[in-house]
Amino acid sequence: SSGINAEYGCLYLVCPFIGVSCAVLYYNWYPSRVFVGDTFCYFAGMTFAVLGILGHFSKTMMLFFIPQIFNFVLSVPQLFRMLPCPRHRLPRLHPKEDKLVMSTVKFKDSDLNIFGRVCLVLLPLLGLSKVTYDDEDITISNLTILNVILRATGDTHERTLTIYLLTIQVLCSCVAFLIRYQVVHLFYDD
Repeated sequence: SSGINAEYGCLYLVCPFIGVSCAVLYYNWYPSRVFVGDTFCYFAGMTFAVLGILGHFSKTMMLFFIPQIFNFVLSVPQLFRMLPCPRHRLPRLHPKEDKLVMSTVKFKDSDLNIFGRVCLVLLPLLGLSKVTYDDEDITISNLTILNVILRATGDTHERTLTIYLLTIQVLCSCVAFLIRYQVVHLFYDD
């Protein structure tokens, strides 16, 4: 009985969220006419947190955030100042070609601590960042999932990059469902 009530509670929360998200997607599709800021992000985060708690599937909910967790882990060296972090890390628009290019940050070798130096070695080896050395300056692509996609695909149109990112999210969600409903039986009894 309480499980059914929890499911109804989740349904009551997710329906308005889906409606609002569809409207945001419609107006935020290329060329976007609205900018999703903190208010929608907080609303979405709280909705997912409450759904996970009320529905008793918080571990499953975490699986849906694989791309976001990857983006955070990738960003840690810049967010925690192991590497310089510019104010805006989003890809830059190349206006003549109407394509997005990787955003970068330039700094001096003397600006780095030991952790930054380790990051400069590991990130290019893992294919997660592009590092170039010019005399005393070092240029590194900013550490975001968008720049990783641009590194793999090359400069691309904003619409195409959005489709790549949504495809990654859908594939990761399918993996989450696979883990939740198939792989879980290997670890837990029915």
